[in-house]
Amino acid sequence: MRAFLKPYTAKSDARGALSLGTTLAVYGAALVAGAWAVTAGMWIAAVAAVVMLAFASVRLYVLQHDCGHHSLFATRRANDLAGYLLSVFSFTPYRVMQHNHNMHHAYLGNLDHRETTEIHTMTLREWQQAGWWARLRYRLYRNPALMLPLGAFLTYFIAYRWPRNTRDVGARGVIVHNLMVAGLLVAIWAGLGMAGLATWFAASILGGMIGVFLVYLQHNFEETYWDRKPDLDFRRATLVGSSSLDLGWWWDLGTGNIAYHDLHHYNPAIPSYNLRRCQKDLPEHLQSHAPIHWPEALRSFTLKLWDEDAGRLVPFPREGQTRVMATG
Repeated sequence: MRAFLKPYTAKSDARGALSLGTTLAVYGAALVAGAWAVTAGMWIAAVAAVVMLAFASVRLYVLQHDCGHHSLFATRRANDLAGYLLSVFSFTPYRVMQHNHNMHHAYLGNLDHRETTEIHTMTLREWQQAGWWARLRYRLYRNPALMLPLGAFLTYFIAYRWPRNTRDVGARGVIVHNLMVAGLLVAIWAGLGMAGLATWFAASILGGMIGVFLVYLQHNFEETYWDRKPDLDFRRATLVGSSSLDLGWWWDLGTGNIAYHDLHHYNPAIPSYNLRRCQKDLPEHLQSHAPIHWPEALRSFTLKLWDEDAGRLVPFPREGQTRVMATG
């Protein structure tokens, strides 16, 4: 697998710049078109512009994520400069994202370090031992009707204004980042008025929901992998514990190919513009699991708990089942 993936880690400044430039152009065009459509009362056009702007926002976040791995451009300096720029549009402080994501890679699949994952997962045993209040909170937390919109708002609009690890990465960068985001909003208001801000806000919520949807599916599917040391197999966690989503060409275009997350975790040096091609070229004998399509992806949201005995993600047990397992 290492030998096969190595050629796909080649960086291209031209392709990186093209991906960055075209996505920024689509972002700006969709924002202007949305503001114009809202002002003119053309609501179908406004919705279309919001959807396009939301996917452009997701792509910019994925490109920032590439920069955090120093994989978008050939040099570290170019990646860092682009990462700081992109953080304004993703409203995610660059160094915060980089630090958090590196911890996520380091502790992937480790049941003793679930604080580094984006979506918290309880084990079946922990659920059986939890009180009614803890269960209620977890049920609400894992409910997609709440997780997607509320998670998007709380993460991108609240939590990232002053993240928990601000002291680890430096408060100055977070403060400067927040000022730059405020500057972007002032510029949108000055140029496009309240219609522009409304378009930006709606697209930001939708883009955040798409982001949470992807983050959930990247490691929450039936045959994912968790374990505890010393039995934890890190290579298995990267490939088996990370999904490969085949949700269609248009989805890949709109989300920067981040759906092929198993390959990304196994070798984070692969740029996003090479991931889809890498997946399509992957020989069958190197595939760790079958790609997940839309039906399986949606079904994954019914899976809530990690069953350590069965080695798979399972739904909430019925109350009768819970009592039997607890007494057993």
